[in-house]
Amino acid sequence: MKRMLRSVRWMLFALLLAAIPASSYAGVFISVGFAPPVLPVYVQPPCPEPGWMWTPGYWAYGDDGYYWVPGTWVPAPYVGALWTPGYWGWGGGLYVWHPGYWGTHVGYYGGVNYGFGYMGIGFAGGVWAGGAFRYNAAVMNVGPGIHNTYRDTTIVRNTTIINNNHVAYSGGRGGINHPATAQETAYSREPHQAATSFQAQHETAARGNVTSYASHNGGHPTNLAVARPMSANTGARANIGSQSSGAGAGKATFSSAGGAGAGKVTSSPQYSNRGLTPRPQARPSPQQHQAYQPAPQHQAPQSRPQPPERAAPQEHGGQPHGGQPHNEGHEHGR
Repeated sequence: MKRMLRSVRWMLFALLLAAIPASSYAGVFISVGFAPPVLPVYVQPPCPEPGWMWTPGYWAYGDDGYYWVPGTWVPAPYVGALWTPGYWGWGGGLYVWHPGYWGTHVGYYGGVNYGFGYMGIGFAGGVWAGGAFRYNAAVMNVGPGIHNTYRDTTIVRNTTIINNNHVAYSGGRGGINHPATAQETAYSREPHQAATSFQAQHETAARGNVTSYASHNGGHPTNLAVARPMSANTGARANIGSQSSGAGAGKATFSSAGGAGAGKVTSSPQYSNRGLTPRPQARPSPQQHQAYQPAPQHQAPQSRPQPPERAAPQEHGGQPHGGQPHNEGHEHGR
């Protein structure tokens, strides 16, 4: 009987992999027998450079279970590049990691609301126009030195999936229930580029830090977001200041240049993925299989008045605005 159940599980897992567009993955799959912890609440550091893209934090899986990879700004690999975040999806009795990728459109990421423009459907954080990236200041903390911005709250409302429990996975009991739309499926099948070397080094640095693991931090990681990608040598020490993960989190201080002597920029909970305080995650023994390889929100600093809301620029490569309208804002749409 046990052998039969094991065979059925592997058959279901194989069917799950067959259903995933070939262009959306590469390498080894990661699957786990228990769910990732809830997504923590954190403040987004200001964007350090024009043209840099926000990649939201996520739970990856390593030798000691789930570990938190901090959200960070990274250079776009090419003009027009948009990041589709990775996500955990339930299928065949397992939680399977679907790695993120770069493309000209944002595809399906399970309906998981990571905040900061990744509200569950498509991307509301900005658009490429005239060879430059324009940031939607309604959800992006661009900081004092970046002026290529606009404000569009309508796209935020129309792409937000509510998830007040901060669930970090799609499908299954308690998971996000958002099947891919036809447009999301089409975007997911377009040519893609894997995560950059900056992103791979960033994830490797998080993996090597024992405090990143839920088994050590109870689902409350300390390093939640950094202004620039970490490396194996620097870790988070030059990037991140003190911040808490609760709904009442106070101000967080981030390094503006990534160096030990860099100036500091203060960001408030206005630009956070607000929500409930994460719960500790019980960690039973995982069942591992061949699996996905992960390649590797802002009170603007002090007294900058908010500009009047302007219409979004014409987008080069539209994003899916499907689904029913939901609450706008910077919280994880669970």
